Amino acid sequence: MGLFSKKKVKQKKLRSFTEINNETVADDFSVQEKKTCTDPYLQHAWVSVCIDILTRNVARAEFEIKKNGKTESDSKLAKLFMYPNKNMCRFDLWKQTCAWWSLDGEAFWWFGDDYCCGLPTEIYILNPRNMQHVVDGGKIIKWVYTEGGTGKPFIILPDEIIHFKDWNPWNEFRGVSPLVSLGLEVEQDLLAAKQNSGLLKEGGVPKGLLKTDQILTETEAEILARTWDSKYGHGMKNRVAVLGKGTEYQPLTFSPDVLKLYDMKKWNLYTLLAKYGIPPRVANIQDSKSSLSGTDTDSQHRAFWNFTLIPLLKNFEQILEVQFFRRFNLPETGEFNLNNIPELQESEDAQSNRDIAEINAGLKTINDVLRERGEKEKPWGDSWWKPNSVSEFDSE
Repeated sequence: MGLFSKKKVKQKKLRSFTEINNETVADDFSVQEKKTCTDPYLQHAWVSVCIDILTRNVARAEFEIKKNGKTESDSKLAKLFMYPNKNMCRFDLWKQTCAWWSLDGEAFWWFGDDYCCGLPTEIYILNPRNMQHVVDGGKIIKWVYTEGGTGKPFIILPDEIIHFKDWNPWNEFRGVSPLVSLGLEVEQDLLAAKQNSGLLKEGGVPKGLLKTDQILTETEAEILARTWDSKYGHGMKNRVAVLGKGTEYQPLTFSPDVLKLYDMKKWNLYTLLAKYGIPPRVANIQDSKSSLSGTDTDSQHRAFWNFTLIPLLKNFEQILEVQFFRRFNLPETGEFNLNNIPELQESEDAQSNRDIAEINAGLKTINDVLRERGEKEKPWGDSWWKPNSVSEFDSE
């Protein structure tokens, strides 16, 4: 080989200014991999409160099995939804389903180890975090579930489960947590809470200063501090302070930056309530600008059902209609009965006024109203009596 033999020199690829600039910006605004909040339901109080409000209210609605418009109570299917398995009741079934849906955006019903085909006889709730889907040809061919206690995985076929899942723009096979867009708010709240806890514990910072224009020796300063602490420390309040040698007490207050934490936490709270569709009064939060009347509270509870819970229940109904009743070609159907929810019922006065107005307008008879109330009909109640204040009018 000669001294001046050619060598292959790998040319360095030139990088554009845009690439370098974007990389710098990414470094400046990069998010730390280690998150403070790893389990919102455990670590964030208001996440837990919101999910608990949703779950306990969803479970209040009775899920009924109907056939030809009539409610069934003693059929095999009705008993399945009333007692899904030997350790679970209807209330637990819907409460846990709603809890997983509200936390992870999906929930799984499993038909149990003994299921082989046909109508299931048991229903179990699985932890979505332990479910792993296996896709082949654009479809899920099996699920791998890892038991929480033993860590042992086992296979579950798609026909053995019902999958409740919210829309996920990043993964068509799985649901997505409603908290995915509130990561920064939840993280900020947790950091602010830790900061406030440090302030409450004082963190070694005194609540006030003893100021004097005198020159104190180290011994005099220690005696003064010890005397002050023995008389006015240890949480004692409403005591008279006697200071000598021109000494004055100057209390320390929170800095404006610290006070901003409370405003930020309040903003994040309302953002969280809005995400879950929970009005403040439903969460027992009284805004100083809102009305203190019972009417305002009733309207918020009614709005909670009409705009949050009822759409959620209808979503559950439709998922079951597709994945359960139609899958097994059942003549029955399932729906939530809301007739016994007080928040959706009119007050007696409002109901009476509405009935009177409809009777006067000729939309109902007296017996129509009595039948709706389950009361005894009147012999003359099927006739409509025109009020004296109403007169005939011929437009011609």
